[in-house]
Parts: sequence; C-alpha cells; structure tokens
Amino acid sequence: MKAFEKHEGIAAPMDRANVDTDMIIPKQFLKSIHRTGFGPNLFDELRYLDVGQPGMDNSQRPLNKDFPLNQARYQGASILLARENFGCGSSREHAPWALDDYGFRAIIAPSFADIFFNNCFKNGMLPIVLSHEVVSQLFDEMYAREGYRLTIDLPAQQVVTPSGQSFAFEVDAFRKHCLLHGLDDIGLTLQQADAIRVFEEKYKQSSPWLFGRW
Repeated sequence: MKAFEKHEGIAAPMDRANVDTDMIIPKQFLKSIHRTGFGPNLFDELRYLDVGQPGMDNSQRPLNKDFPLNQARYQGASILLARENFGCGSSREHAPWALDDYGFRAIIAPSFADIFFNNCFKNGMLPIVLSHEVVSQLFDEMYAREGYRLTIDLPAQQVVTPSGQSFAFEVDAFRKHCLLHGLDDIGLTLQQADAIRVFEEKYKQSSPWLFGRW
C-alpha cells in the first residue's frame, strides 16, 4: 500500500450527493479480483456515452464531454471534491480500487458511507470530512480557478488552499499511523512475522501430530 504523508494535487469535482459505489465502478466490472486496471472505468456511466463492458477498448469509446474528468482543466487530478454521502450503496472494495487506479489519493466531502469510508483507509486513500460550508467554498474556488490545487498535510491534519487558508480535519490515530507508514492489513500482520514464526515453532513442538510429526 502506498504511504500517504503530504500531497499536493489538482482538485476535480463530483458535484452531486449520494454517489453510490455502482456509479463509481459499475457492477459488470467486478469480476476481477485484481486491484489494478479499474481506472479507465471509474464513473464509467458518466464518462462515456455508451455502455461499458470488461475488455472494451476505452480509447475508442465516445466520451461525455460535459463530464469533468473528460475536460482538459481537470486532467491529472488527484483530489476529488464530492458532496454528501459519497460511496453509499453496496460494499464493493472495487470502488476505492478504481479511484486509486485513476490517480486519486484523497476525497473531500461533507460525509461518506461508512463501509466505503473504511475501505478507503485499507487501500491507502484518505477520505476527509469537512463541513458543508467549507466543501462548498472549495467547490466555488475550484470552479473559479482552472488548475486549482490543494495541499493535504496528513501529519498536521490540514487541507490548505492556494491562498494559504487551512482547514483542520479529524482522523483516527491508528488509521493515520497506517496511512503514514503504508500499512494495510497484510502489512500490519507482517510486522509480527518474527512472533508468528516463534509461535508456529512452539505449536509444532507441542502438537506435532497436527504437522505430520509422530
């Protein structure tokens, strides 16, 4: 998992409430269990004018030119501004996979669906909750300024605008530690690898019949 410490990037809008996980990555793309390759189909039903299917050549598909991610000013965006209840619907972990594969490192919204919120942290993405008023201010500033960039400082727990205005956000201490050090569930387990090996050896000695030792 990629570590997250301090990130500066272009902000792009998803300016609607209740964006569900099926809108983030439609159900037909859930057959793969690999974490990569979903970026081209992020927001598939909004980005393209046809119906996407796995294996299609996305470079040949008709684009919805009104969708922000298809517009030149938002190319290379790595911070998503969203509205209330982002990530609602089914619990598919493919949703943060698709956002990450596209290039987003953080999402800022007034609220998130709980399961999606948790899945973001497990996949190295930082979901940030700010007030409705602050999020609306960020949207207004972004629309008014092409190439609008935000800085996210996880150690300081601050979102900083181009003008230098900063907004504090809350993050659980354990989740913050995991993001700062790039630790997912497997990474956390591997930190205890030596202790696990010691336990296994002791268990083999005390219960040899479980390991084919008689």
